[in-house]
Amino acid sequence: MTGAKRAVEWLASVAPDPDACRREWERNPRGLTLLPAGKAWDVLVVPAALGRPTLDVLTRILDRPGPVLAYPGDERMGFFVPPGTAERWLGTGIRTVGTGTWIVVPHPGRPSGGVRWLVGPDGLGTLTDPVLLELALHEAVARLVTDEAG
Repeated sequence: MTGAKRAVEWLASVAPDPDACRREWERNPRGLTLLPAGKAWDVLVVPAALGRPTLDVLTRILDRPGPVLAYPGDERMGFFVPPGTAERWLGTGIRTVGTGTWIVVPHPGRPSGGVRWLVGPDGLGTLTDPVLLELALHEAVARLVTDEAG
């Protein structure tokens, strides 16, 4: 099974009807579907001005971070983290997407309209550890403050 096929299977597994989800995803010309958060992942959505340097930090310290989305206009980024993270997360300016919410998800391996993968899912369930994400966010903020001051 290819990486994109594994990623589709992993993502669709949280849908109420995974088969219908896969069919709709394939037919949708924009390559987008709605999936429930809180089952296999939560998503932390940050402003891209903070998200980009955070992703830079994560890619330096991890072989592979979990999936990361870019939203239309590249104003926000969504980091996939373990389920339950959203209900415990405290952070100014960070939106949480967890149990009881849905998220627009692009088809992995295909261009999509609007929302797109910066780091696609690997199909194995790799997610970003919230502790590492928090540390990366702190480092990114420190860099931004240093850049503004200097």
